[in-house]
Amino acid sequence: MSGTLFICATPIGNLGDITQRVRETLTQVDLIAAEDTRNSLKLINHFDIHTPLTSYHEYNKYEKAGELADILLSGKDVALITDAGTPAISDPGEVLIRKCAEEGIPVTSLPGPSAVITALTLSGLSTGRFCFEGFLPRENKLRKERLAEIKEETRTIVFYEAPHHLRETLKDLYDALGDRRISLCRELTKKHEEILRITLGEAVSYYEEKSPRGEFVLVVEGKSREEIRRERAEEYAEMSVREHVEMYEALGHDRKSALKLAAADRGVSKREIYNELIIEEKE
Repeated sequence: MSGTLFICATPIGNLGDITQRVRETLTQVDLIAAEDTRNSLKLINHFDIHTPLTSYHEYNKYEKAGELADILLSGKDVALITDAGTPAISDPGEVLIRKCAEEGIPVTSLPGPSAVITALTLSGLSTGRFCFEGFLPRENKLRKERLAEIKEETRTIVFYEAPHHLRETLKDLYDALGDRRISLCRELTKKHEEILRITLGEAVSYYEEKSPRGEFVLVVEGKSREEIRRERAEEYAEMSVREHVEMYEALGHDRKSALKLAAADRGVSKREIYNELIIEEKE
């Protein structure tokens, strides 16, 4: 019978945020797979945990996933931890978890700290629907493609960013998305936690004068319905109402549906479209 892989969330700053269940599990498993053993050693020493550590990180994730799977298949239990927060979120842990799923190895997750959720709840932006983008690609072409996709996103968007890339990322977001609201979250759960709730334009100016410090979670407002309506209105401004309605009729819609769709595109009522259509037809 194989062992179990335990996905263990660890504190993102304040050591007091570790759960009792995670502490007990880290003590009871046979091995802890850590992203950075030097960093994790501070954590396990603080809680007087004596379980052996092994490294599992971005540069050995494929080879080491196989080795850890063999250990698990031999009947031993393994805990997976990352430097901070929940493993597998923008993290090499996803490779090991996928390997375990393929091998039929039991996996369970011990919930706890997460920088994504912590920042989102502090942002003051909409939390009903959101998406997580992690770090933007560094390669220029891929970065532009990702930003073009994100521009149309209506949900609140969460990013990670390192301090030495923050200025460039804020400028790229401003150029791609316009002056939307953003919450810049740093030093989360620590003594000097800071949440800056401003616009992207203000954020660009702010960090032109101030050096970014610490790891950042950026929470950005999604594209608003008002912005969508405005863009649609501009897109169809050069098309007459009659041409607009006929476009939908050519696609197989009846007159009533075509009027409704044209009205939605232009951000007006169906009655306004109907009245305008009568005027155009008389002309």
